[in-house]
Amino acid sequence: MANPDAPFGLLPIGKVGQNRDAQGLSEYSIAANASAIFQNDPVQALNTGTIGVVSTTNVTVLGSLNGVFFTNASTKKPTFANNLQASNTATDIVGYVSDDPYERYEIQATGTIAISDIFLNGSISYTAGNTINGISRAEIDSTVFTTNTGQLRIVGVSRGFNNELLNNTTYSTNVVVTAIINNHFYKQLTGI
Repeated sequence: MANPDAPFGLLPIGKVGQNRDAQGLSEYSIAANASAIFQNDPVQALNTGTIGVVSTTNVTVLGSLNGVFFTNASTKKPTFANNLQASNTATDIVGYVSDDPYERYEIQATGTIAISDIFLNGSISYTAGNTINGISRAEIDSTVFTTNTGQLRIVGVSRGFNNELLNNTTYSTNVVVTAIINNHFYKQLTGI
Protein backbone atom coordinates (compact mmCIF):
# COMPACT_ATOMS: atom_id res chain seq x y z
CA MET A 1 0.00 0.00 0.00
CA ALA A 2 1.36 3.40 -0.94
CA ASN A 3 1.46 6.41 1.33
CA PRO A 4 -1.16 9.08 0.67
CA ASP A 5 0.09 12.02 -1.35
CA ALA A 6 0.24 14.41 1.62
CA PRO A 7 3.53 16.35 1.60
CA PHE A 8 4.50 18.25 4.75
CA GLY A 9 7.84 19.86 3.90
CA LEU A 10 11.07 19.46 5.88
CA LEU A 11 9.99 18.23 9.31
CA PRO A 12 12.91 18.37 11.78
CA ILE A 13 13.30 15.12 13.77
CA GLY A 14 16.71 15.35 15.53
CA LYS A 15 20.39 15.69 14.85
CA VAL A 16 22.79 13.35 13.10
CA GLY A 17 24.15 10.94 15.67
CA GLN A 18 20.95 11.46 17.65
CA ASN A 19 22.83 13.32 20.37
CA ARG A 20 20.79 15.37 22.80
CA ASP A 21 19.98 18.93 21.90
CA ALA A 22 17.30 21.45 22.71
CA GLN A 23 15.96 21.41 19.13
CA GLY A 24 16.44 25.17 19.27
CA LEU A 25 15.25 27.58 16.66
CA SER A 26 17.10 30.65 15.43
CA GLU A 27 15.38 33.95 14.69
CA TYR A 28 15.72 35.59 11.27
CA SER A 29 14.12 38.73 9.86
CA ILE A 30 11.60 38.45 7.05
CA ALA A 31 10.86 41.43 4.82
CA ALA A 32 7.42 43.04 4.82
CA ASN A 33 5.41 41.95 1.77
CA ALA A 34 7.55 38.81 1.38
CA SER A 35 6.16 35.81 -0.46
CA ALA A 36 4.17 33.34 1.63
CA ILE A 37 6.28 30.93 3.69
CA PHE A 38 4.59 27.86 5.15
CA GLN A 39 5.47 25.76 8.21
CA ASN A 40 8.30 23.32 7.32
CA ASP A 41 9.07 25.18 4.08
CA PRO A 42 12.78 25.16 3.27
CA VAL A 43 14.20 28.68 3.59
CA GLN A 44 17.29 30.47 2.32
CA ALA A 45 19.35 33.46 3.40
CA LEU A 46 18.82 36.42 1.07
CA ASN A 47 21.32 39.19 0.25
CA THR A 48 18.86 41.67 1.79
CA GLY A 49 19.67 40.37 5.29
CA THR A 50 16.36 38.51 5.48
CA ILE A 51 15.15 34.99 4.69
CA GLY A 52 12.83 33.69 2.00
CA VAL A 53 11.37 30.44 0.77
CA VAL A 54 13.48 28.02 -1.31
CA SER A 55 11.50 27.56 -4.51
CA THR A 56 14.26 26.56 -6.93
CA THR A 57 16.81 23.76 -7.01
CA ASN A 58 19.95 25.86 -7.38
CA VAL A 59 20.00 27.67 -4.01
CA THR A 60 21.70 26.97 -0.70
CA VAL A 61 19.30 25.93 2.08
CA LEU A 62 19.38 27.52 5.57
CA GLY A 63 16.82 25.29 7.25
CA SER A 64 13.12 24.73 7.80
CA LEU A 65 10.62 27.39 8.97
CA ASN A 66 8.81 26.52 12.20
CA GLY A 67 6.69 29.67 12.59
CA VAL A 68 6.65 33.46 12.55
CA PHE A 69 6.05 36.31 14.99
CA PHE A 70 5.02 39.87 14.07
CA THR A 71 2.90 42.81 15.14
CA ASN A 72 -0.30 42.70 13.15
CA ALA A 73 -0.42 45.92 11.09
CA SER A 74 -4.19 46.37 11.40
CA THR A 75 -4.88 45.22 14.99
CA LYS A 76 -1.47 46.24 16.43
CA LYS A 77 -1.44 42.97 18.40
CA PRO A 78 1.55 40.63 18.72
CA THR A 79 0.84 37.59 16.55
CA PHE A 80 2.41 34.15 16.33
CA ALA A 81 1.52 31.93 13.37
CA ASN A 82 2.83 28.70 11.89
CA ASN A 83 3.11 30.38 8.48
CA LEU A 84 3.53 33.79 6.88
CA GLN A 85 0.79 34.88 4.54
CA ALA A 86 1.87 36.70 1.39
CA SER A 87 1.87 40.50 1.41
CA ASN A 88 2.00 40.78 5.22
CA THR A 89 2.80 44.46 5.77
CA ALA A 90 4.23 44.13 9.30
CA THR A 91 7.71 45.62 9.59
CA ASP A 92 8.92 43.40 12.45
CA ILE A 93 8.39 39.89 11.03
CA VAL A 94 10.66 37.26 12.58
CA GLY A 95 10.88 33.67 11.33
CA TYR A 96 11.89 30.79 13.61
CA VAL A 97 14.09 28.40 11.67
CA SER A 98 15.43 24.96 12.48
CA ASP A 99 18.89 25.76 11.08
CA ASP A 100 21.36 23.29 12.63
CA PRO A 101 23.59 21.99 9.79
CA TYR A 102 23.37 18.51 11.32
CA GLU A 103 19.59 18.40 11.66
CA ARG A 104 17.78 15.42 10.16
CA TYR A 105 14.39 15.90 8.50
CA GLU A 106 11.54 13.76 7.28
CA ILE A 107 10.26 14.65 3.82
CA GLN A 108 7.93 12.94 1.37
CA ALA A 109 9.23 11.90 -2.05
CA THR A 110 7.35 12.86 -5.20
CA GLY A 111 7.17 9.19 -6.21
CA THR A 112 8.96 5.91 -5.58
CA ILE A 113 12.63 5.48 -4.73
CA ALA A 114 14.92 2.50 -5.04
CA ILE A 115 16.95 1.06 -2.17
CA SER A 116 20.03 2.10 -4.14
CA ASP A 117 18.90 5.77 -3.91
CA ILE A 118 19.69 5.82 -0.16
CA PHE A 119 22.77 8.04 0.44
CA LEU A 120 22.32 9.84 -2.89
CA ASN A 121 21.51 13.54 -3.30
CA GLY A 122 18.34 15.12 -4.60
CA SER A 123 16.61 18.45 -4.98
CA ILE A 124 13.59 20.03 -3.39
CA SER A 125 10.39 20.03 -5.41
CA TYR A 126 8.53 23.13 -4.23
CA THR A 127 4.79 23.68 -4.39
CA ALA A 128 3.13 26.48 -2.40
CA GLY A 129 1.80 25.24 0.92
CA ASN A 130 -1.70 24.54 2.16
CA THR A 131 -3.47 27.85 2.86
CA ILE A 132 -5.98 26.17 5.18
CA ASN A 133 -3.56 24.68 7.74
CA GLY A 134 -0.38 26.60 6.82
CA ILE A 135 1.71 23.46 6.23
CA SER A 136 4.34 23.16 3.49
CA ARG A 137 3.90 20.98 0.41
CA ALA A 138 7.62 20.76 -0.39
CA GLU A 139 8.90 17.30 -1.34
CA ILE A 140 12.12 15.68 -2.46
CA ASP A 141 12.14 15.16 -6.22
CA SER A 142 12.37 11.40 -6.73
CA THR A 143 12.92 11.63 -10.50
CA VAL A 144 16.65 12.40 -10.28
CA PHE A 145 19.00 11.22 -7.54
CA THR A 146 22.71 11.68 -8.08
CA THR A 147 26.16 11.51 -6.52
CA ASN A 148 26.62 15.14 -7.63
CA THR A 149 25.80 18.07 -5.36
CA GLY A 150 22.12 18.37 -4.42
CA GLN A 151 20.09 20.22 -1.82
CA LEU A 152 19.23 17.13 0.23
CA ARG A 153 20.93 13.81 0.96
CA ILE A 154 18.74 10.80 1.69
CA VAL A 155 20.04 8.99 4.77
CA GLY A 156 17.24 6.48 5.22
CA VAL A 157 13.57 5.66 5.03
CA SER A 158 11.35 6.85 7.88
CA ARG A 159 9.51 4.47 10.16
CA GLY A 160 5.85 4.85 11.03
CA PHE A 161 4.58 5.40 7.50
CA ASN A 162 3.39 2.96 4.83
CA ASN A 163 6.92 2.74 3.46
CA GLU A 164 6.67 -0.80 2.20
CA LEU A 165 9.47 -2.25 0.16
CA LEU A 166 8.14 -3.39 -3.21
CA ASN A 167 9.84 -6.13 -5.25
CA ASN A 168 12.81 -6.06 -2.82
CA THR A 169 14.26 -3.06 -4.71
CA THR A 170 11.81 -0.11 -4.63
CA TYR A 171 9.89 1.65 -1.88
CA SER A 172 6.20 2.48 -2.24
CA THR A 173 4.88 5.65 -3.88
CA ASN A 174 5.16 8.83 -1.77
CA VAL A 175 7.70 7.20 0.51
CA VAL A 176 8.77 9.37 3.45
CA VAL A 177 12.54 9.54 3.75
CA THR A 178 14.98 10.85 6.32
CA ALA A 179 17.31 13.46 4.82
CA ILE A 180 19.86 16.08 5.76
CA ILE A 181 20.49 19.40 4.05
CA ASN A 182 23.44 18.66 1.81
CA ASN A 183 24.23 22.23 0.71
CA HIS A 184 23.60 23.91 4.07
CA PHE A 185 24.25 27.67 4.25
CA TYR A 186 26.41 27.30 7.38
CA LYS A 187 28.68 24.77 5.69
CA GLN A 188 29.45 26.98 2.68
CA LEU A 189 32.70 28.89 2.39
CA THR A 190 31.20 31.87 0.59
CA GLY A 191 28.56 34.34 1.77
CA ILE A 192 25.68 35.75 -0.25
